[in-house]
Amino acid sequence: MTATDRSLELIHAAAQAAADKLAHDVIAYDVSDVLSITDAFLLASAPNDRQVKSIVDEIEERLSKELGAKPVRREGDREARWVLLDYVDIVVHVQHSEERVFYALERLWKDCPELELPADAKATRGKAEEHTKLRAEEDAAEFGEPR
Repeated sequence: MTATDRSLELIHAAAQAAADKLAHDVIAYDVSDVLSITDAFLLASAPNDRQVKSIVDEIEERLSKELGAKPVRREGDREARWVLLDYVDIVVHVQHSEERVFYALERLWKDCPELELPADAKATRGKAEEHTKLRAEEDAAEFGEPR
């Protein structure tokens, strides 16, 4: 079994929305062979809670407006550290960068096929690492530490 056309349509729109809101490391997996509850997972992250919320809001708005899709379930909203949007066909995980590293969902799904994403979404790969490095350099400069 593979992800349906509808799942792919939702994944692409959600990935583009996440990229438009500067998400980090957007990736999608076809989980239809290992899970009966959904076809695909989309993972994205952001370095702060406000950006996590902004990405989630953009995904919800884009999928609703463009594809008439509304999540049947939304979890983790209050803390905005890890928000899950369940669209039945797909499940979207938007995580704070720290949660992304700690829970490492990619390890769980690494044996599942990766789905092709729009170029903007692919360009987000490695952004979390770049951001972490930049922050470390800024902190070092602020505290007068040698680089």
